[in-house]
Amino acid sequence: MATVTVTIDGKAYRMACDEGQEQHLTGLAERFDRYVTHLKSSFGEIGDLRLTVMAGIMVMDELSESQMRVKGLENEAEALRKSRDEALAKADNNDAAITGVLSEVTTRIETLATKLAPKAN
Repeated sequence: MATVTVTIDGKAYRMACDEGQEQHLTGLAERFDRYVTHLKSSFGEIGDLRLTVMAGIMVMDELSESQMRVKGLENEAEALRKSRDEALAKADNNDAAITGVLSEVTTRIETLATKLAPKAN
């Protein structure tokens, strides 16, 4: 287990994380600190706990919006997959119809060739 010291609102916090995740955790802490700093500049000194709760709620709001966007994109991707599958099925049906017509034409040509062959000799 690795440890990282992050700074939120000018205060250092020592945190544990998995090996190799130190930079990721530091980046997350820096982003969270930006929320706290923004709130502090907007509302002034309103208390560490209140700032932290407000910043957490802002992060959760962004997460919620992102999840809705992802859900919308997943729905759009599913609709596109369905359209693609329907188009492929339609193309397969067209291919089958064309194959049927070609088979029928081939049979007719062979029948005509058989009828004409004895006359040619």
